[in-house]
Amino acid sequence: MTESSYPTLPAISSMLEAIPAPAVLLDRDYRIRAANDAYRRTFQQDGALLNRHCYEVSHGYSVPCDQAGETCPLRQCQESGRRQRMLHIHNTPKGREHVDVELSPIRDEEGEIRFYVEIMQPAHPGRRERSERRMIGFSNAYTHMLELLSRAAPADISVLLLGESGTGKELAAEYLHERSPRASKPFVTVECSGLTDSLFESELFGHEKGAFTGATHRKMGLVEAAAGGTLFLDEVGDIPLSMQVKLLRLLESGAYRPVGGVTPKQADFRLVCATHQPLQELVREGRFRQDLYYRISPFPVRLPALRDRCDDVLHLARHLLDSLSKQRILNFAENAEHWLRQQSFPGNIRELRNRIERAILLCDGSNIEASHLQLAEEAATDDRSLIEAAEEKLLTLEEAELRYLQQAFERHQGDNASLARALGVSERTLYRKIRTLKQGSASPHR
Repeated sequence: MTESSYPTLPAISSMLEAIPAPAVLLDRDYRIRAANDAYRRTFQQDGALLNRHCYEVSHGYSVPCDQAGETCPLRQCQESGRRQRMLHIHNTPKGREHVDVELSPIRDEEGEIRFYVEIMQPAHPGRRERSERRMIGFSNAYTHMLELLSRAAPADISVLLLGESGTGKELAAEYLHERSPRASKPFVTVECSGLTDSLFESELFGHEKGAFTGATHRKMGLVEAAAGGTLFLDEVGDIPLSMQVKLLRLLESGAYRPVGGVTPKQADFRLVCATHQPLQELVREGRFRQDLYYRISPFPVRLPALRDRCDDVLHLARHLLDSLSKQRILNFAENAEHWLRQQSFPGNIRELRNRIERAILLCDGSNIEASHLQLAEEAATDDRSLIEAAEEKLLTLEEAELRYLQQAFERHQGDNASLARALGVSERTLYRKIRTLKQGSASPHR
């Protein structure tokens, strides 16, 4: 091997510095031989990186990842001799973060692998991320799901998101959009539930002026609004059978006609669909077109239910508490954390959010106790009516709290002392809260 045929370490170091993402050069013993400035900034290292083990720096482990119960990209690259890519969890000064890792072998002129270049991209794009809308989790089920999303995001392939209600399908769709080449273009959601045939066609394709009675002006459809971006069909299984053929035609031809229009228009969007329904069963029952199913599902991703990612419950709960109580500094008491770990949450993340939101309203101190969450559990049977009412008319926090207190008072059959104990407050605090919420009106205890 000659010096001219194989890059030296200084040359490789220079190449690493040209990479904007964190990048590091590793030898076969997991030791760091070179690192770029982005890597040093990410892990706040001042230059004492050389000859340290990668798993020590990025994971805080004393052994390689594959010996600590995780998949190791370097080990897989050693075994396959090919480039490897996977999702990892790294420990940075910001905390634990999901990182998309790509590791490539560097060979000498005899074809022997001498080094490995590891390049890391954050799984959550910070420039567009809204803290209150983050996807949170570190469990195996969540990480597997996120790895699939990360692989699909850069491509233009249609993705079908499957999962129970409340598992965060819209967040997953936003994640796909924000990591795609279309991220700078619109993300448009079509709520398919409850749309009639005529309304669905008008919403999706728009209509021309005079297309029907009351069409006094041209209306842009959501397909046109999503030009260059992502079109998200939420609850795609609810699309009327008669409209499915028109959606299929749009996907196959890439063209559509507004209602009342004559000239076809070209569509340009990336399709993401979501449903909680078993589409394959609907196909067998004749309620969903088989050809449309295959069009929308080349890359299906199942979102795990919260009961299948129990390790994430406290991470999610703390994040929700921080985002929902921006005007107050609140924490979970130890008994509240224990209670949260014991729950199955059939309503998934939506149910967890609702319970925490109610507990915040019921907590006067700085710690949310198990009693606050347990009362929220008692009200779980009223969740549907309360949520449906809130969706019809967006309630203020005061209105939501008052409505909840009214329901709780009825459940305790007018017993103020019992209600106060369940809320974890004094009777005096309960009276004061009700009086503040509805001054001049009949209070729920009257």
